[in-house]
Amino acid sequence: MQKFDVAIIGGGVAGLTAAVLAARAGKKTIVIEKQERLGGRAMTNKKDGTYFNLGGHALYKGDAYDTFREFGLTLKGGKPSIDAHGIWQGELSVLPTGIGSLLASPLFTWKGKLEFVGWLAKFPKLDTHAYDAISLRDWIEGNIQDPMVRHVFYSLLRTASYVMAPDLQAAGPILRQLANALKGVLYLDEGWGAMMDELEEKARQYGVQFRTKLKAAAVEHQDGVVKGVSFEDGTRIEADHVIIAAAPAVACKLVPHADGTSLGVWKEQAIEVTAACLDVALRKLTKPKQQFVYGIDRPVFLTNQSRASKLSDNGAQVVCVIKYQGAETDPEKDLRELESTLDLVQPGWRSELASKQFLPKITVCHDFLHVRGRVNPGPDVPEIKGLYVAGDWASHGELLVDAATASARRAVEHLLASEVKERNFGHGYRVTV
Repeated sequence: MQKFDVAIIGGGVAGLTAAVLAARAGKKTIVIEKQERLGGRAMTNKKDGTYFNLGGHALYKGDAYDTFREFGLTLKGGKPSIDAHGIWQGELSVLPTGIGSLLASPLFTWKGKLEFVGWLAKFPKLDTHAYDAISLRDWIEGNIQDPMVRHVFYSLLRTASYVMAPDLQAAGPILRQLANALKGVLYLDEGWGAMMDELEEKARQYGVQFRTKLKAAAVEHQDGVVKGVSFEDGTRIEADHVIIAAAPAVACKLVPHADGTSLGVWKEQAIEVTAACLDVALRKLTKPKQQFVYGIDRPVFLTNQSRASKLSDNGAQVVCVIKYQGAETDPEKDLRELESTLDLVQPGWRSELASKQFLPKITVCHDFLHVRGRVNPGPDVPEIKGLYVAGDWASHGELLVDAATASARRAVEHLLASEVKERNFGHGYRVTV
């Protein structure tokens, strides 16, 4: 039977990040992934010479960007233009992103334009932590005076987080996310799959072992201590530490008697975020100046990522249209709304269509930072020594992919520190990776 220092269940962003960090610290590490391919929701599908992500993906200047740069990933791609339009009452209008567009935009009154620009200038210096415990709606309604400026900020913040629940969403974290977004985003050549390939290769260089097409059945533990992982094919491995880089519901299913641990609390508090996404590869744009569009009075967003990155082998323009979803979804209705958005922004797009991908309901993240009595998950499961969690839901203030990488680092730092503590090198010693 094989024995590992660290076993990681899940080969997405969080799992691969944790694998690099653990192996780099000298730990014998294995990643177990039930799918044939690694990457999770960050994988990319190639169809007819076009690279389609699983939903819209942009890399902000946050924890994930810093972590991947630390690892030496190339992150080939480009920074897109921020020239934008907004959809309001069925019409497209220029959104103010600079002096020229500020003057041209018909959306705001002069008073509204001044307030909008004023807030954009404030965000980089705003003490967002002061708003961690209040809802996004309370923050917007209590701080922004102009009604249209409020509408636009709801749209901007919805796009930065994918969350359409302003009464629940904690204001502080999403305000920090918008501040990061204002620094510029990165669209990656050949999609996020290329980045995940590099991350996998980096893990292999550090000696990480991989087992794909292998489904974990249970995380074995006895007397409150992790023993290993058993699999549906009847095999098992021993491990001193197990990091579950999967959804909270999956973690509960894998761990016997999980409902009596913190895992049960984290599962019950989790509110999944989903979106419908239509990606189209167009031989050319029918309206080249309309490539970046926010829905102001409808929960949609459109971006041509090809304006900053290579997403096709034949020069096609890859346009992503997203609808942010609530609790109830209707695939046919959502598709019609996505297509009607394309009709408005790129009229005649069907005659230029080369390829497409429709995802009626994709999980964006398994939980978000909300004000409904949420506790921060992880990094360890305190009731079971040697068990840790990581993923976009295991956030301590980060959002989306930043939460995935930050939680992975927390998990590895915690397990390394626990080993130091056991060797009596002092209590509270913190190890960084």
